[in-house]
Amino acid sequence: MLESTGTPASDKQRPHPHPETLRRLEQSSGKLAAAAITRMGEQLPWYRAMPPENRSWIGLVAQAGIAAFTEWFRHPETPQAISTDVFGTAPRELTRAVTLRQTVEMVRTTIEVVESAIDEVAAPGDEGVLREALLVYAREIAFATAQVYAQAAEARGAWDARLESLVVNAVLSGEVDEGTVSRAAALGWSSPEHVSVVLGTAPDGDSELTVEAIRRAARHARLQVLTGVLGSRLVVVAGGSDDPLGIAKALIGPYASGPVVAGPVVGDLLSATRSARAAAAGLRACAAWPDVPRPVLADDLLPERAMAGDPTARTLLVEEIYRPLQEAGAALLETLSVYLEQASSLEGAARMLFVHPNTVRYRLRRVTDVTGWSPSDVRSAFTLRVALILGRLADGGDRI
Repeated sequence: MLESTGTPASDKQRPHPHPETLRRLEQSSGKLAAAAITRMGEQLPWYRAMPPENRSWIGLVAQAGIAAFTEWFRHPETPQAISTDVFGTAPRELTRAVTLRQTVEMVRTTIEVVESAIDEVAAPGDEGVLREALLVYAREIAFATAQVYAQAAEARGAWDARLESLVVNAVLSGEVDEGTVSRAAALGWSSPEHVSVVLGTAPDGDSELTVEAIRRAARHARLQVLTGVLGSRLVVVAGGSDDPLGIAKALIGPYASGPVVAGPVVGDLLSATRSARAAAAGLRACAAWPDVPRPVLADDLLPERAMAGDPTARTLLVEEIYRPLQEAGAALLETLSVYLEQASSLEGAARMLFVHPNTVRYRLRRVTDVTGWSPSDVRSAFTLRVALILGRLADGGDRI
């Protein structure tokens, strides 16, 4: 229906107007346009608040609309491209400055001005013909308005999708700069303090539907997102929460089956590459953990990431686990090492260290306090063991 901007077939049999009516209408077009602009200024607050340049463009649109009606009225048997005749006079950017609701108010005001002048403009006996023509024209201009805004929305949507894809790709490839931040701002990104990247497999089918599903989930969770499907991956840059696992759980619905990994929280979009790299390394390393939770934090995959060759994971294990234990005293490192070698047996570790089991227990609690990883938990014990190995290699001169 939006393509129906010409004269409908049912209206082509409309009687031809009297030449005198056409002459009066032509002579009155400027006066009618001025009256329409005056009434807009009196009745439409948004019009009064607009910059002079935009008001002048709206004046041209109103004038073009009346001129197009005159031409359309002159040739009732010929279809007219109303959207081109009327809205083609204004720059495309005007659809961003003037909303659809405001355009409808502008068109209604112009039509009302012309309608109020029918008795003055029409030649005697042509009042009904002119009024009927204006009614039909108003319907067609309404269709044309809807078409113009629909096309503008489609164009903006396609452009926004390309822009968003560029931003997401920059985050994933490590090419984020101030230009990327500006493009994100153009998409509505308001620079939240907490940002995390979530990666997983994209489902088969229309990627636009997947992206829209992510946006719905983000709105429900009150998160800001920049998202896209890059190859087989569904990438989400999410902001507004300092809980990356909570973010992943809120957005997990649209992902295909398989691992979903949340990178660590960073301070802004410029730092989001660090979160993206951790998530990508974690996604690759998930194959080494058959029972990996879904979703999972990238930091929970540090040992697998380190074994897969991720230098960041190796550095984190050394700097955040091994070095703090080393600084806390040799007793903690020795106790942890012996405890792990003794299959996590308190009594076995106590015998090897020639101390009471309670001493071992106390030292292990200190290990948890220092590192955040509990030696009594199987998964944490694995992470601690890998950290000890990497730390010893680092102290031995091997490059980490």
